[in-house]
Amino acid sequence: MNNKRIWLSLAHMGGQEQQFIQEAFDTNWVVPLGPNVDGFEKDLENYLGEEKHIVALSAGTAAIHLALVQLGVGPGDEVICQSFTFSASANPIKYLGAEPVFVDSEPETWNMDPELLREAIEERIRVTGRKPKAIIPVHLYGMPAKMDEIMTIACAFEIPVLEDAAEALGAEYKGQKCGTFGEFACLSFNGNKMITTSGGGALVCSTKEEADFTKHLATQARDNAPHYQHSKVGYNYRLSNICAGIGRGQMLVLQEHVEARRRINKRYRQLLAGIPGISFQSNPSPDFNSNMWLTCIVVDAAEAGFTREELRLAMEQENIETRPLWKPMHLQPVFADAPYYGNETKVSERLFNDGLCLPSHPNLTDEDLERVCGVINKIAAKIH
Repeated sequence: MNNKRIWLSLAHMGGQEQQFIQEAFDTNWVVPLGPNVDGFEKDLENYLGEEKHIVALSAGTAAIHLALVQLGVGPGDEVICQSFTFSASANPIKYLGAEPVFVDSEPETWNMDPELLREAIEERIRVTGRKPKAIIPVHLYGMPAKMDEIMTIACAFEIPVLEDAAEALGAEYKGQKCGTFGEFACLSFNGNKMITTSGGGALVCSTKEEADFTKHLATQARDNAPHYQHSKVGYNYRLSNICAGIGRGQMLVLQEHVEARRRINKRYRQLLAGIPGISFQSNPSPDFNSNMWLTCIVVDAAEAGFTREELRLAMEQENIETRPLWKPMHLQPVFADAPYYGNETKVSERLFNDGLCLPSHPNLTDEDLERVCGVINKIAAKIH
């Protein structure tokens, strides 16, 4: 096979990352604190606005974990979580001995269905006699969830919201950045995200007190004493100063990355216009402004004449990496016994069966995009 590999979502360096990394080495700040960590947190705070406070951590999963700790989640509690997501949204619930309650998606954004959310809360109160401790909506593939409806329901029941904005840095809902609606939010800087620190994440906090306590928990919860004393269970979750240096360089090109992925999404739509049975995840209205982290399509096999899986295998044959959409959490063996709230439309199951993520990173060339779309056109031409 002579064709180069086209990857799904590669990291893209802006050019100034090395400068911040070198400063860390030159000043011997090679530990999980230092000027780059402080600077990266401040850059994120300035970008998100809304008077939020950021704590840089080792992973987005760590951010969800520490948020749930601060929300008082523990054994026997329940936390409502979007089912259509990556397992990192739900795993920290189990870390704390609590139980996830999964809610299906609505078809417009593919995110948590507000009507099913209300149904889940009301029934959990009837069944257990207690409210769920938190709600975790996810801005999937960079598409904002219906936050007005979700926040209205959360406020009515006085349940805090923890946004999973791991895939949504740069996305906006009604002009407000994703990750700034809830009491807490998590961000991710994994290698395939909008920006990277090679690995890492951050917790978005509403108050300075929450941020300070997050830092305390993330550094093994050491008490203020001349010796090592610990009154709480802590974690080793802080981001290193070297990795934060990468993040500072990435922040300089963040908006360029967002616009590049939006351009890629627009080009895919142009190249695939008129192909029967192919639809895209799309902004439902001007209120939604996805960062288009990944361009996602849905294959209607009856109309297209081929299945999602046939298309994925055809892409792989041409050395192109694609990926099925997330398998819903309520279908995962590890969560087989968890409560689930859906309806006859089975939105997330249908999306999992028929959906595909296309290569979407800023390094893609026009030739790369034409290669990807050429596979779809070729398989469609055989049918039609």
